[in-house]
Amino acid sequence: MKVTVTSEIAGQVWKVVASVGDALAEDDVIIILESMKMEIPILAPRAGKLATLHVSEEDMISEDQAVAELEVP
Repeated sequence: MKVTVTSEIAGQVWKVVASVGDALAEDDVIIILESMKMEIPILAPRAGKLATLHVSEEDMISEDQAVAELEVP
C-alpha cells in the first residue's frame, strides 16, 4: 500500500534528506522546506520505504502538494 506525503505549508525545498529506496521510521525527516526564513521538516507519517520523490532541491511547492510516496506494509 502506498501513502502520499504532502506539504502542510508553501515554500521552497531547501534540502532533500531521504533517498528513494530508504527505509524510514515514523517521523523521520524526508524533506526540509524553507518558508518565511524558517526551516520546516516534512516527516514520514508512517514507517515504510520511500518509493517516490516528486520534488527536488530548490523547487517551489504549494500547501497540500504531494511531495513523496511511501510504500508501507
